[in-house]
Amino acid sequence: MLFNYRFTSLPHYLSSALSVFGIAFLAASAACPAQPVRQHNAWTPIGLSGGGGLYTPAISPADPKRMMVNCDMSAAYITADGGMHWTMISELELHSNTRCRPAFHPTDPLTIYAADGGAGIKVTHDGGTHWKQIGDLPGDLRGEIAIDPENPNSMLAGTGTGIFRSRDTGTTWTKCDGPTGEPLSFHFDQTTAPDNRTCYLATTEGIWRSTDSGKTWARKMAGLPAADILDFAAGSNAKNHLVMLYCTVPSKANNGKFTGGVFSSIDRGETWQSALGTGLNVETKAFDEWAMGPIAQYQHVLTTNAQPETVYAFNSNTGIPPPHHATVFRSDDAGKHWKSTFQADPRFPGDNVEPDYQLVGDGQYYQGIPSVAIDANDPERLMVVDTGIYVTANGGKNWQCGHTQRAPDGHSWLCNGLVITTTWNYYIDPFDANRHYIAYTDLGFARSTNAGSTWMWWAQQGRAPWNNTCYQLAFDPQTTGLVWGAFSNTHDIPNANIIYGGHRSTYPGGVCVSTDHCVTWTKSNAGLPALAVTSIVLDPRSAKGTRTLYAGLFGAGVYKSTDNGQTWIARNVGVGSADNKRICQLSIQPDGTLYALVTALRQNNKFVSEGVGLYRSTDGAEHWSLVNASQQLFWPKGFTVDPKDGKSIYISACNANGQEQSGLYHSADGGATWKLLTRKGPEHFGAFLSPTHPGWIYMTLTEGAPTSGLWLSKDHGTSWSPITAFPFANAQRITFDPANPNRIYVTTFGGSVWTGPAD
Repeated sequence: MLFNYRFTSLPHYLSSALSVFGIAFLAASAACPAQPVRQHNAWTPIGLSGGGGLYTPAISPADPKRMMVNCDMSAAYITADGGMHWTMISELELHSNTRCRPAFHPTDPLTIYAADGGAGIKVTHDGGTHWKQIGDLPGDLRGEIAIDPENPNSMLAGTGTGIFRSRDTGTTWTKCDGPTGEPLSFHFDQTTAPDNRTCYLATTEGIWRSTDSGKTWARKMAGLPAADILDFAAGSNAKNHLVMLYCTVPSKANNGKFTGGVFSSIDRGETWQSALGTGLNVETKAFDEWAMGPIAQYQHVLTTNAQPETVYAFNSNTGIPPPHHATVFRSDDAGKHWKSTFQADPRFPGDNVEPDYQLVGDGQYYQGIPSVAIDANDPERLMVVDTGIYVTANGGKNWQCGHTQRAPDGHSWLCNGLVITTTWNYYIDPFDANRHYIAYTDLGFARSTNAGSTWMWWAQQGRAPWNNTCYQLAFDPQTTGLVWGAFSNTHDIPNANIIYGGHRSTYPGGVCVSTDHCVTWTKSNAGLPALAVTSIVLDPRSAKGTRTLYAGLFGAGVYKSTDNGQTWIARNVGVGSADNKRICQLSIQPDGTLYALVTALRQNNKFVSEGVGLYRSTDGAEHWSLVNASQQLFWPKGFTVDPKDGKSIYISACNANGQEQSGLYHSADGGATWKLLTRKGPEHFGAFLSPTHPGWIYMTLTEGAPTSGLWLSKDHGTSWSPITAFPFANAQRITFDPANPNRIYVTTFGGSVWTGPAD
C-alpha cells in the first residue's frame, strides 16, 4: 500500500544507535537440535525487545539456528532457534565486544570463541552458558575471530595491536609481521592444503595474502583506487577450484561519475576490478534532504565458500524511497548484475520485511547501515542487526523480524529475550494490577494490560512531544487513569554519558498528563523551561483536582504546581548553586517533607563540588537545606529515605576526581553524620528498602560493576550478598510487587526490565 507520505529523518530515540535495520534469520534445523532459550534461574526479561545498538553478529556453520550478537550496552546474546528467542549471556561469564565478531566452531555447534569485552578471548563448549579464558591474546580484540573450516586448530584474530595467529585452537598466539591498520576480516582458502594454507586478511589499510598459513604476508592492492578498505569477504570452493575475493572502498564522485564502491578479484588478489555491475546505487547526488549523503557508501560485503559468486553488498542511502534507499544488494554473478532485496518501508512498493512495533507505530522505516553475517554453508541465509534483528532464509525474498514478535491479539508485542534498552522505572498501576508501565530511554514509554505478558509501544498520536525518554510517573491517588509523566529528549541522566559530556544535556523536556491510563499524553508544561524533566512527585495530602506536584529539572532545579500540573513556578531557594541545579531525583515523604538530589557537574574536565548534594524542604519547597554537608560527594546518583523513619537516609555515589567516593552511604540522624555501608564498584546507583521484609536492602550498581550489579542485605546493610543469578551488570531501580512480596522488578541501564525472586 502506498501512502501519501512525508519524508522523516531518523528520530532522536534512534540517533545514538543507527537505525532499525536488523536481521535475524530463521534457519532450518541442522546438525544439533535447537535448545530452548535459557532463563537465568528464576529471572525473566520483560518489556519491549530490540531498540538498541547491536553489532558483530555471527551464525554457526554447524547449526545455522544458532546465532550470537553483541550490544553496545555491555551484554551479548545468543539464540538456538534462528532468532525467535534470545538469551542474554550472563555478564559474570562474558562481556560484549562490539568491535570483534565471535566465531562458531565449524563442526561443533556448542563451541564458540568470543572477545570478552576488552580482556582477551574466551571459549564456551556448552552453547554459551559457561565461558573460560584461553590463550595469551592481548585485550581489545577487533575485526573478527576466524577459524579454518577444515582445520579448526588454525585461527586468526585481530587486536588493537595487530594480527595474531594460533595453530592450537587459541591456546597460544603469535603476532603476524607485515599487516598494518585496523583489523577487518580473514579468509582461509579452501582450495589449498590445510597444512600450508593460503590465507587472506583485510585491514583498513589494505588487503594481504599469505601462502604459508599466515607466517608471512604480502600486500595485494593492484587495481584498487585507494588504500582505504571498508570491508572484505572471500569465498573458496575446493570442488570447483573457485576463489572469489571481494572488498569495498569509499565511494567518490569524480567529474560527476561514481567511483569506488565494490571490487572483486578472481586471481587471489593479484589484480582487482570494479564490481559495480548494473543495479547498484551509483548516484552522485542526494535525492532528498534525508539522504545520508550524496553518494552511496558500501560499508559491508558478504559471500560464502558454498557459492562464492553469490555476493551481498550493504549501502548507505541517497534518499528515503527506493531505489535510493539503504538496502541489501545481491548478485549471483560476482557483481555483474545486482538487485535490491530489502525494503522495509510500508509507504513504498515492494515491502518484504516483517514489521516490528516501531515500524507499525510510526508507519515508516528508519534506515541505516547494519552489521551483517551470513551462513558460511548457505548463501540464502543472512542476519543483519542494528537496533533490531531481521532474518532471511531465502536470499532476501522476505525477511523475518528476529528481535520481537507480534502477540496473538495482533496489537501487542511479546518479549523474545533480546532486551537491549535502558529502563528507568517500572510501575504497577495502583488501581489495576494488570496494568504495568515501563519508563524507557530511546523508546520513551510502553504499557501492558496483562501484567507484563505482552507490551504496547505508545502510538504516534498521543505520544509525548519529548519522546526519547520517560524518566518517572506520578499517579493520582484517587482518580483512576490520571497520571503525570516526566519526559525528555535528553537521555542517560545521571549516568556517565551525560556527566562526562558524551551526550548533549540540554535537549528539551517537560511534563505531560494522561487521563486514560497512559494511552495518550497531553503537554502540561506552562512555566517550565525547555529542559529535561527527570523526576515528578505528587503530594498526596493535596486536594483532588488541585493536586500539588513537584518536578525536577536537569539544570533548572525544582518547580512546583498547585493546579494539577497545569502551571509551574520555580522553587529553588537554597537548591544547588548558580551553575548546578541538575536535579536527577525527587521524593516526598508521607508528612510532605521533600528531598531533591543535585548530581554531578564537570567543568574544565574536573568534578566541581558547588551545588552537588541532597537537599531537603519542610515547607513545600519554599526553602531548601543541604542534607549531606558533613559528607561531600562529587557524583551522587540516587537516594532513598525510609518512609517509616525520616531520619534514615541512603545515598549512592560514584568515584570522581580520582577519589574513591563510590558506595552506599547511610545516615541514621537525618543527615548530621554519615557512614559508608559498603563499596562494591565504581558507580553505585541506588538503595531500595523492602516493604515486607524488615532490614532487607537491595543495592544496585551501574557501569563498571566488577561482579554483580544487584546486591541484597538482610541485616540493615551490615553484610551484603550478590544476586549472581541476575545476568546484567548495570542495574538501576527496584520495584516491589504489592501483590507478591516474593517478587521484584529490576530496571537496568541497557538490559530492559527483569523480574525475579525477592530472595
